[in-house]
Amino acid sequence: MSTGKVVTFSSLGMRARGTCGCADEDVQALVRAALAARQRAYCPYSRFQVGAALLTTDGETFDGCNVESASYTPTICAERTAVVKAVSCGRRQFSSVAVVAHLEDSYVAPCGVCRQLLAEFGLDVAVYLAKVDLSSVLVTDLRALLPLSFGKY
Repeated sequence: MSTGKVVTFSSLGMRARGTCGCADEDVQALVRAALAARQRAYCPYSRFQVGAALLTTDGETFDGCNVESASYTPTICAERTAVVKAVSCGRRQFSSVAVVAHLEDSYVAPCGVCRQLLAEFGLDVAVYLAKVDLSSVLVTDLRALLPLSFGKY
């Protein structure tokens, strides 16, 4: 099972087109939306900003950022924020998600809870994990990130 392929941001659309069927500019716009959402993160405790953008199968984008709480338990991840926004607007079919956060030597993938929530709506979701400087993007999918998932799929 492959965990993904690292590509440059400028070549992202061309190499990722088969992953979710998105046009080149749609994939890059999704990553940019996640990067912009990251700037709105409320993370006074961890100072770890994360942004996510979720693309529905009908082409609408919902973004989200992480929102922390002093008591930690009610903290919500960027990916779950985007899913909740989409579902509350009546959208439940997703083609891809982009996540942007900063780690020096690796990419930030959705946590287990976020993976499971995304899987609730289907496993055929392309996943783009981008560096904040947009130097590279790890292209993978939800099936690779959540093997043997729990649920209806």
